[in-house]
Amino acid sequence: MSTLLELFKTMEYGPAPESPSAVNAWLEEHNRKFGLFINNEWVTPKGAKYFASHNPSNDELLAETVQAGQKEVDAAVAAARAAFESWSRTPGVVRARYLYAIARNIQKHHRLLAVLESMDNGKPIRESRDIDVPLLARHFYYYAGWAQLMETELRDYQSVGVVGQIIPWNFPILMAVWKLAPALAAGNCVVLKPAEQTPMSIMVLMDLVGDLLPPGVLNVVNGFGVEAGKPLAQNKRIAKIAFTGETTTGRLIMQYASENLIPVTLELGGKSPNIFFADVMAEDDAYLDKALEGFTMFALNQGEVCTCPSRALVQKSIYDKFMEKAIARVNKVKQGNPLEPSTMIGAQASNDQLEKILSYVDIGKKEGAKLLTGGERASLNGELAEGYYMTPTVFEGHNKMRIFQEEIFGPVLSVTTFEDDDEAMAIANDTLYGLGAGIWTRDMNRAYRFGRGLQAGRVWTNCYHLYPAHAAFGGYKKSGIGRETHKMMLDHYQQTKNVLVSYSPKAMGFF
Repeated sequence: MSTLLELFKTMEYGPAPESPSAVNAWLEEHNRKFGLFINNEWVTPKGAKYFASHNPSNDELLAETVQAGQKEVDAAVAAARAAFESWSRTPGVVRARYLYAIARNIQKHHRLLAVLESMDNGKPIRESRDIDVPLLARHFYYYAGWAQLMETELRDYQSVGVVGQIIPWNFPILMAVWKLAPALAAGNCVVLKPAEQTPMSIMVLMDLVGDLLPPGVLNVVNGFGVEAGKPLAQNKRIAKIAFTGETTTGRLIMQYASENLIPVTLELGGKSPNIFFADVMAEDDAYLDKALEGFTMFALNQGEVCTCPSRALVQKSIYDKFMEKAIARVNKVKQGNPLEPSTMIGAQASNDQLEKILSYVDIGKKEGAKLLTGGERASLNGELAEGYYMTPTVFEGHNKMRIFQEEIFGPVLSVTTFEDDDEAMAIANDTLYGLGAGIWTRDMNRAYRFGRGLQAGRVWTNCYHLYPAHAAFGGYKKSGIGRETHKMMLDHYQQTKNVLVSYSPKAMGFF
């Protein structure tokens, strides 16, 4: 059976990456300075302030982007509001054609998008090229299909209005599309704010597909949280806010939205358990090899994933033998230039994030956790010497430690043991979060029980880090409110309308 990467490569996307020169040529066309995208135009306000975007793999300047404030956010909201009545009344089958056109254009330029995403975020090209960008197109295709059914399957729903969407830096364009596609399909207009650390891939996406929509339907304002994100969430003409990011900021977004009593969807933090039962080592076979890869999935996207399997629970009876193989697997992870196809782990998205990760390594050591591998900034040579690289790190400890309870958001794994099923379930659920979880067992009865009993919005069984467009995604507890992807995401972007009609000419007889 083909691996996931092989499956993607057999599709229309192809295995060969674009040259970085194509990205640099595109950046030079804009003189490496970007305005705001409002009403299908690049807008540069008079006296605009700019902020810089750097390539995390080498700390080189990528470009500069206009820093939006209250005035610019209001202008974007006004443009979206002016476009809303026409767009919301556009038949769903017509909106679907717009989404199909966007999906096709993403496919046409997928290599350019993938390279820029890796330069902007630091993730390996094999992830951005073979997973992230193909999923962009798939999400637009998926919701285009639902848009076609609006007048039949979803006829009792109406668009919410103008929605504000605030995007994180770990999956800049993929998380944007998770929100954009259903909002547009449901007839809403959007004002989107990318993360200030990673604005560039969304700006190139606007350059490629923004004018495929009617003016004002999709607008992008870049900037920092207090100056741009807060005014967006507080704007009285916004009908809904969608946010992905860390839990503390999510609380602030809820406070801002509460001023106007508008709904929010929040996809927040996680501290996901990845549970390995003794029977994974019953045979030295392909399944065990797969489980070892599942253990190492904490390093995917440099560990900058809300559902990162950052806690590993290993049954005590196999712990020593399993960990010997698992640490050997982690030590084979190749770190290097994100644009090299063989690179498995790239650079952290920013120096601030790297420093946060290193601070948690110190916390783990002070707590008495045993460092099994890694634990330091990676020193690479040549043009990568200034990059923000972290070695994949594995600690051994217990579930009450901070490194087991707090989201680190980097390639740091905390491992502990359990005796039996009851203890495994108790440890796994002993967390403030409930976004994801993984189960590795050859026993399908156990897999079913844990799938039902784990307090997590998504449970992977004998797999991890799969994100199809049709599968609902979201968390329990402090991991958020609402769901993304799947048809149910449309519910968050629509109002339910119930029209009661009497066909009798007679009064009811009460008064």
